[in-house]
Amino acid sequence: MTLSATLPVTLPATLIDAHTHLEMLEDNTDTVLSEANAEGVSHFITIGCHPNDFDRVCSISKARYPMVAATLGVHPHEAKFYTDEIEEIIRKSSLEPFIIGVGEIGLDYFYNHSEPQVQRDAFHKQMALAADLKLPVEIHTRDAEDDTIAELTKWRGKVTGMMHCFSGTEKLAKAALDLGFYISLSGVITFKNAQPLRDVVKNVPADRLLVETDAPFLAPVPMRGKKNRPAYVTHTALKLAEIKGIPIDELRSQLQKNVRTLFPKWKF
Repeated sequence: MTLSATLPVTLPATLIDAHTHLEMLEDNTDTVLSEANAEGVSHFITIGCHPNDFDRVCSISKARYPMVAATLGVHPHEAKFYTDEIEEIIRKSSLEPFIIGVGEIGLDYFYNHSEPQVQRDAFHKQMALAADLKLPVEIHTRDAEDDTIAELTKWRGKVTGMMHCFSGTEKLAKAALDLGFYISLSGVITFKNAQPLRDVVKNVPADRLLVETDAPFLAPVPMRGKKNRPAYVTHTALKLAEIKGIPIDELRSQLQKNVRTLFPKWKF
């Protein structure tokens, strides 16, 4: 099944993939972006998660800015690698116009690739960095809702951002919204067993929503089982429009407005 065969021909352009990992995709970046453009996806935020990825993430964004912007951060899995030197690299890189946020950062107690306290320390330091740089954050949280809420609450009014690949509870959604955060939805909302998540999404205001792929992970239905690609964010947007009862062109316009509001440094 081809992507084009599964989408209505009237799907409007200018969807934005708010969280992708272009440096992880096997195909040439130009091929990936051209494919996405053909399916109505015009802009992308590619994410730095590990210090070893930063150069590649920056080179992709620099070469294709403003179509591709980037964030840099140390993922909770890699928190043990966070140092003052890495923080200084992020700080200096933030001077580039294509670096529009800090992330992905947060907590992940499901895998615990880094010890929980090490994760919490790195998370706190990167939130402080974001506050200092006046940049939004992209948050990863898994099996760590209470500690995530506690850390974000410390920065009320000082740091905003998005809950990346949101698949949490109504409690987490309400807390994030109360703190000024946006809720970013991935292909998970299309999964058969994701009705509890869809119920949570129904109550999220349209002006606080984003869509993403998290490519190459979490391909949406009907592409589930394949490696995810930015072009597939169209499926997530269509499902989100269905959940919210909003025409797809109206949702697309709102999503673009939300991205511009959350990431004011990104000029496109």
